[in-house]
Amino acid sequence: MSEKVCVVRTNLWIDPVFDQLLTGNDKVELRIIDVNAPEQEWYETLKHAHYYHVSAAKDELPAGLFVTEALLAHCPRLKGVSSSGAGYDTIDVAACNLRNITVVNQAGGNANSVAEMALGLLLAVSRRIVESDRSLVAQQASSREALMGHEVAGKTLGLVGIGHIGSRFAQMATGLGMNVLAYDPHLTHQEIGLRQAQPVSFEALLAQSDIVSLHCPLNNDTRDMFNAKAFGAMKRGAIFISTARGGIHNEEDLHAFLHSGHLGGAGLDVWRQEPPEANNPLLGHPRVVATFHTAGVSHEGRHNVARMAAGQLLLMVDGKTPPHIVTS
Repeated sequence: MSEKVCVVRTNLWIDPVFDQLLTGNDKVELRIIDVNAPEQEWYETLKHAHYYHVSAAKDELPAGLFVTEALLAHCPRLKGVSSSGAGYDTIDVAACNLRNITVVNQAGGNANSVAEMALGLLLAVSRRIVESDRSLVAQQASSREALMGHEVAGKTLGLVGIGHIGSRFAQMATGLGMNVLAYDPHLTHQEIGLRQAQPVSFEALLAQSDIVSLHCPLNNDTRDMFNAKAFGAMKRGAIFISTARGGIHNEEDLHAFLHSGHLGGAGLDVWRQEPPEANNPLLGHPRVVATFHTAGVSHEGRHNVARMAAGQLLLMVDGKTPPHIVTS
């Protein structure tokens, strides 16, 4: 009997369908690393790995289990790395590419979930839903007009990135009667148009949008992309939404433009540090709705991502090319 292909994952939570699909394949042996075990135990398991499925949550995964040069030195048989989500912050893609190790993500697997959360944050900020809740709970509600918000119909939504999630959000926004603009340097104007958005430059998007929503990856091009200059170029009273990645927006600059009144509000699902520290001034700000990077964490989203990840790993086990390869 030929040797089985070894797939390794950590014991961080994953939808059961992942294990069911892998253990149901006679070619595969699944091994699980305890994230709280000593490093030497990790490496003892990883030295057998042909494929490593790793969490994309940088603040949940121990740094020693990130896919780095140091970890790869302990993985002599490794052929592929699979991210647990669309992001791949915990993977040094360039280091993998140099070793001919295939990297895949699960782009689109939780697109519905994240787009729904972006819409939810938009409505919560625009209609002041959380403010109203806080006022009632604190027994401070005095006037309904004091909590008057704005309709989104007829407003202009600007999407920075219009991939799987951005496209889904564009469809939702169009259905609500919004005008949708998009900036995405990786797509042609024709491709953006087919995704129900009007292509514009980054500068035009900031100047024209009533709401700006981020749907791009965190990389060297997008880190601190939304800083004082970008926030200052947005329309006065505009709303900022991010379900993308912490680090794309500068939290101090965002707070300053909210505090000055230049921005009308923000809906934030992602943070530079997750969870953010208790003294982060954006937490509890009256015009900020904050969530704990849960945009993609729905039962359906997690199930879809786990199924997609298992499917891509099984394709590689069979020597086939997976659909969502990431390159540096």
